[in-house]
Amino acid sequence: MRPFATSIGLPIALTLAGILVWPVAGALAQAGGGAPPPPAVTVETVKTRTLPVTYEYAGRVAASREVQIRARVGGILLQRDFEEGSRVAEGDLLFRIDPATYEAEVALARAQVVEAQAQLAQARRSEERARALAQRGASSQANLDDAISARELGEARVEAANAQLRSASLQLDYATVEAPVGGITSLEQVPEGSLLQTGDLLTRIDQLDPINVNFSAADTEAQSIRELIENGTLKGASAPGDLKVSIRFGDGSTYERTGTIDFTSTTIDSQTGTILSRAVLPNPDQRLLPGQFVRLVVEGLSVENAITLPTEALMQGPQGTFVYTLNAENAAEVRPITVARDLDGSILVSQGLEEGDRVITKGVVKVRPGSPVDPQAAEEPAEPEGGEPAGNGADGTAQAGEASGAAGEPAEKATNGGETAEPEAAPEKAASRSGPPVPRSALPDGEAVRLAQGNPLNPKAEGRDRAELIE
Repeated sequence: MRPFATSIGLPIALTLAGILVWPVAGALAQAGGGAPPPPAVTVETVKTRTLPVTYEYAGRVAASREVQIRARVGGILLQRDFEEGSRVAEGDLLFRIDPATYEAEVALARAQVVEAQAQLAQARRSEERARALAQRGASSQANLDDAISARELGEARVEAANAQLRSASLQLDYATVEAPVGGITSLEQVPEGSLLQTGDLLTRIDQLDPINVNFSAADTEAQSIRELIENGTLKGASAPGDLKVSIRFGDGSTYERTGTIDFTSTTIDSQTGTILSRAVLPNPDQRLLPGQFVRLVVEGLSVENAITLPTEALMQGPQGTFVYTLNAENAAEVRPITVARDLDGSILVSQGLEEGDRVITKGVVKVRPGSPVDPQAAEEPAEPEGGEPAGNGADGTAQAGEASGAAGEPAEKATNGGETAEPEAAPEKAASRSGPPVPRSALPDGEAVRLAQGNPLNPKAEGRDRAELIE
């Protein structure tokens, strides 16, 4: 019985093996039948333009003048002549201190002035008599000298009495407290009827129009801006006062008035490594209040012959940042660049590109150095059938992968909207293991795409990962 079973089982096993091996071999033969088409990518031609440059900082609003109103003489506080928190003008009456003592001192000083003046008049008459007697020889020169000295002392006493009168008058004036500047008053610090000492705080006045906004810039950034202005890269301002400043609130709204920078510190804060600057703006409606946090935007600078690229075009490799450019044969080439500044959704390139260069901006994950590509002009993404938005640089890849997975056949050439998906072949898998450069702005998504490209048995996963990258 054993030889019979062996003779029957061997043909059946060979038949089953042939059924399993035949589709795989056919698929491999079909995949190796021709070279894959070049991947479709979006290409932009580099153009130079004048680019306005703005700098944004966090700022804090402060009053342009913060004045402490203090008592300059002691006494009983009789009256407060303003409403707390109200606006006062320069010279408005704020407080009255009991003036009785100072009025008496003024009267005494005036009497002393009169006494000194009377003594001076008597000394002058004595000098005249002594001079006349000395000229006739009836009196000695010593008597004349004494009379002259008495007159000079009388003049000095008059000056001293007048100074004492002015001092007493000032003390009387200080009993009436007036606003030294216009602004908004704070709370009263001392109630009426209190006994004041010289120097006691009475209230504060904040001048809110104009108003200041203090902000700080990193020392490296400030130095970079200064160098760019000096070497002519940045145009439009030769001094901080030439820049225009605008304010943006936390809710996104913009303050309707603009200001200028009126102060920049010449020292660096040793604790924060920043340079303090101050902007001044008109504030007639008091929309800006002291202590308020705002976003301060510095405008007025521009870069001539500037080159900008979308952020997704920037790549990161072992040697630094670069982009892919196309030569005359539409083959991709690595072009190292220097990024001067990150903008809103784009980058400012300072070195590495020239006007007229063709740069791959979308579909960079499908590009290999030296390989040909199918360049497509930049355009608005179209809505594919089914209501889902089309991707950038890999349009149709997800749909093609899903279609091939549903049919159970390897996806060799699947198109959507005229674009060709990448082939799922063994060489592509090997290339994915080598770790090609990926977009600097989307490193995780680029890694997911490369892993999906290395798994030809899961076309649905490939399509899903690429769709996530596109979105």
